[in-house]
Amino acid sequence: MPLPLGNRCNFRAITHMPAMAKATMSRDEAKVRKDFWPKLRRVLRRVPLAAELLAAYYCALDGKTPLSAKAVLLGALAYFIMPVDLVPDFIALLGFTDDAAVLFIALRQVRQHIRPEHRERARAYLSENAER
Repeated sequence: MPLPLGNRCNFRAITHMPAMAKATMSRDEAKVRKDFWPKLRRVLRRVPLAAELLAAYYCALDGKTPLSAKAVLLGALAYFIMPVDLVPDFIALLGFTDDAAVLFIALRQVRQHIRPEHRERARAYLSENAER
């Protein structure tokens, strides 16, 4: 007996999803590589969770990180970089709440892939740039 129409699988969509996801991830990675540091330098003193943001960055660009974790982290980092946010970054006290929420959700999904060396690199960057 055939499955009802609502339960049928769209095999064409499934076979094309990896290619679409890979293209999106490549775009996000290119954007993150290009725009992450300039944005971070501009807003470092105002960003909550700067250490977590940096650890996510290092993890996302680590060749040992699984692709699924990279995709989640690159999406969150790309959201941080976007010039248009749900809550604009220039609004005092609220500006980075949406960025922090997106980052928090991403980190919860991939926390097992963020290794001590990612966190150490983040701490080192912050301690070197604290006085700037």
